[in-house]
Amino acid sequence: MSSPEVEKFEITDEDVYSSFNIRTGRRQTKNQATFGIWADEDSDDERPGFGTRGKKKSDFTAPIGFVSGGIKQGDKTFKPGEEDVQEDGDANFDLGDIARLSYSGVKKEKMSSGGSRGRAKFPTGEKGLGDWEKHTKGLGMKLMQKMGFEVGKGLGKNKQGITTPVEAVKRKTQKAGIAFHGTERSERSLIDFPAEDLEAKEEAEFKEQLSQWRKEPEGKRKKKVKYTYKTAQEAIDTGGNKKKGLKRYHTIAQRHDRPDDDAEAPMETGRGRTDAFSMPELMHNLNLLVDMSEEDIIQNDRKLRHEKDHIVNMRYEKERLDTVLEQEEKLIQRLSKILDIINTVNERTHPGCQNPVTLDECMAIFRILQNDFYSEYKMYELETLAVALVFPIMNEYFKSWVPMRDPGYGISVVKEWQYMLGDPNHVYVQGQNNMDVYQRLIWDVWLPHIRTAILQWRVRECDPVIELLETWMPVLPTWVMENIQDQLVLPRLLAEVEAWNPLTDTVPIHSWLHPWLPLMKDKLEPCYAPIRQKLGNALINWHPSDSSAKVILKPWHGVWREGHMEVFMRKYILPKLELCLQEFPINPHQQTLEPLQWVLSWSDLISLRYMVPLFEKCFFSRWLQVLCTWLGNMPNYDEVTKWYLGWKSVFTEQYLTHPVIKEMFTKALDMMNRAVSGHFQPGVKENMAYFTHNERRNIAEPTTTLSGSPASSIPQTPTQPEPSLRTSSSTYPASFRELVERKAEENNLIFVPVPGKTHEAKQVYRCGSVLVYFDRSVVFMMDEAMGSYVPVSLQKLIDTAKTVKR
Repeated sequence: MSSPEVEKFEITDEDVYSSFNIRTGRRQTKNQATFGIWADEDSDDERPGFGTRGKKKSDFTAPIGFVSGGIKQGDKTFKPGEEDVQEDGDANFDLGDIARLSYSGVKKEKMSSGGSRGRAKFPTGEKGLGDWEKHTKGLGMKLMQKMGFEVGKGLGKNKQGITTPVEAVKRKTQKAGIAFHGTERSERSLIDFPAEDLEAKEEAEFKEQLSQWRKEPEGKRKKKVKYTYKTAQEAIDTGGNKKKGLKRYHTIAQRHDRPDDDAEAPMETGRGRTDAFSMPELMHNLNLLVDMSEEDIIQNDRKLRHEKDHIVNMRYEKERLDTVLEQEEKLIQRLSKILDIINTVNERTHPGCQNPVTLDECMAIFRILQNDFYSEYKMYELETLAVALVFPIMNEYFKSWVPMRDPGYGISVVKEWQYMLGDPNHVYVQGQNNMDVYQRLIWDVWLPHIRTAILQWRVRECDPVIELLETWMPVLPTWVMENIQDQLVLPRLLAEVEAWNPLTDTVPIHSWLHPWLPLMKDKLEPCYAPIRQKLGNALINWHPSDSSAKVILKPWHGVWREGHMEVFMRKYILPKLELCLQEFPINPHQQTLEPLQWVLSWSDLISLRYMVPLFEKCFFSRWLQVLCTWLGNMPNYDEVTKWYLGWKSVFTEQYLTHPVIKEMFTKALDMMNRAVSGHFQPGVKENMAYFTHNERRNIAEPTTTLSGSPASSIPQTPTQPEPSLRTSSSTYPASFRELVERKAEENNLIFVPVPGKTHEAKQVYRCGSVLVYFDRSVVFMMDEAMGSYVPVSLQKLIDTAKTVKR
């Protein structure tokens, strides 16, 4: 439960403020707000019933009292300094009196029975007014002195203020507007703020001139008539800025009309009466004639200035046209010279001319046109004249040219015309036929000879065409060279590839296709797919013992894309190698290594990621099994270690550093170490432990010198197979080719393969001085008499080789 609210009795800020500012409940008057404690109490503000009279209402029908030079009310005029006391007791006084007023010298009326005071009266014109200023100063004077007022001087920053109040001016016409009869400034304002009144001055001069013709009354001295004259130049000078003057007459017969804005009051005579016969129509007509004359003078002057300006413009235009005419005459002369040169050359190009123009003369003429008439040469595209003048001569020049025999014929001449007719900034867009003159010269004159030569070209003899294109490449546009390659060379190469048979063709395809690689690059890509297809079909019956396959495929390594090469090897080569390793016999007592060498020879073409799994699956599984069987029959461990080192030396460093191959040899060491663990022969266990320890260290940290030999810190291992392997390999030939090779060595005959030469996809060998190739277990020898290969026996081959050698 919360306690009920209890009103607190304490002093607030409002209570303190009210104690020092007692509120009387009466509204503050204007005098109190202005003068503060010096303000007189106004009896009119007292409540009715407490005074002798109540508050009187202001008379709003009374005329407004200005603070200036007086106001006319009926027949009475109040001047500045006089006082007009109204019923409410207010006094009218000007601004000059404010500085001299003081409320200490004003008599205050006694309050009535209600205690209210009367309003202060400010008598005007009273003698001794302001004497109290000698003894004291009022609030108004203090306020004005704070604002910089000095007695006897005017108000304002520069003391330019006036003490004379603004005077009221009576207008002549009751309903006329402000300044209708001229300026309304007072004499005092003109003295204090002098300014030249041009309109009043002009008006006075006009009135003086207008009344010169009048007859003066008798007894009055006749004024001398003064005429004013205005020259034409003065009318011109003032005519440009002349404002339309006021109409200087009024209509006598139309007194009922209201005055217009530009109307003028009737002229007055000496007694203030209007002259009845002032002849305003005549004056109007005269003024109209004068104005018309002035307007004519001004208009004529304007026309004269316009014509003078037009003459100046015409003179400038004439000078410009004279310059253009002079330039045109020079251009006509230059064009005439150009036409004379062209006509002279044209006459010498007609058939049957006795002195026809030569190619050198045409070059000299075009050089003159380009050097001496360069602007016309570019403007009128004079290089197009070469189509009619030079092209026929160039056709005659290349008419007897045989590109394959003389590939550099005419190249120096074409280079000169390239500089003369070619535009290096010109870009040819195929299909829009926007060739420049030089490109058109190559297309129309030079290219037909090249097209004819390539169509008659034997594709396998690639050197002449390659030499021809490489010779002309610097002067040929890029698009012309691409056109030759795409439209002429590539179709011929594709047709030859389609006709090529790897089984019967004795010339390797890379021998005549690879020379195009530097020139055509990726443009030969369409030829590779049919080549891979044909080679794949040729390898269906291939055996790894035939090294001709590698001879054919090795040149394509790096030419085909890496993915295409891997796919081809996995599809056509790896299955053959896998089969060869599976059939490869592993016999510690009689070992042949040639099948293993056949497989290892493909290591430079097939990646290790395909070769290592192949050896792991087809070789090392059986190799470890043979080793395990051998170790289980109490072998000679010295022979085992030699056998192990012999197999290890077969593999290159690239294989030995592979983790899978390392693991295979580590397993072999573990098997060998376990095999001697139960051996009782002294020293065998220790020797095997030492051997396996060193081999594990060699396998884990293979370190070789720059030459590839083992480091000095690691015991060297034999680099050749053990003697048993060498003996068996030398006693029993691995293939019929090896048997023939051995027989040739025994009879001192050379037996080497012929580089780049095959027959029916079989490598051709030179035995002595005859050519042979092998198909399975049959040797074929080249019979010079028959011109073909014939199968022969081994003895006949040796005899024939010896006979030819002798």
